[in-house]
Amino acid sequence: MSRDVELRCRCGEIRGHVANAAPRTVNRVVCYCDDCQAFLHYLGRADLFDAQGGTDIVQVAPASLVFERGAERIEGVRLTAKGLYRWYAGCCKTPVGNTLGPAIPFVGLVAQTFEGGSAAADDIVGKPIGAILGKFAIGTPPAGSTSLNVRLIARTAKLLIGWRLGGQTWPHPFFDRATRTPLRPAKVLTIAERDALRPLCGPHPAVASHA
Repeated sequence: MSRDVELRCRCGEIRGHVANAAPRTVNRVVCYCDDCQAFLHYLGRADLFDAQGGTDIVQVAPASLVFERGAERIEGVRLTAKGLYRWYAGCCKTPVGNTLGPAIPFVGLVAQTFEGGSAAADDIVGKPIGAILGKFAIGTPPAGSTSLNVRLIARTAKLLIGWRLGGQTWPHPFFDRATRTPLRPAKVLTIAERDALRPLCGPHPAVASHA
């Protein structure tokens, strides 16, 4: 059974919802990559990591995500000029969506942005079905996170193809349909800014987080 799920940033200025959320309509995975770690450290939101530095991501179709309030407060950043667009609430530094361009139609939401947090995500879309890039995890990598997960790859590909063929790319919460360009600017970090974040990331962080 699918249902709409409410989303909010930490301070409540940005609110939205994901339509028809259910285990079969989304993809939920924990990512341990150093880029996801760098992004949350950039925001000062290390509180969103799990104990091993993972980010709990719920991938949804772009057309299913609607912001009803505070969209003007959304800001963007890219770790590199060709990296993911990482959107966040400028008001309280809550991540509100990761995405590539509209040609690859998905938005990755941090599960804690669901109204009710991760527990609500468990109830609505089920627990994570896998973990990836565990070589960057802090301490012992979670089981299965360092090997190729064929089941997860196949499921992700099936959802992406279905969303694209099913017309779930548009309307897109972060891109303009006519021009395929972002609806708001996204800052690209300088090399110096990226280098300042790297010691916070990976299996053996050299510097304690200030978040």
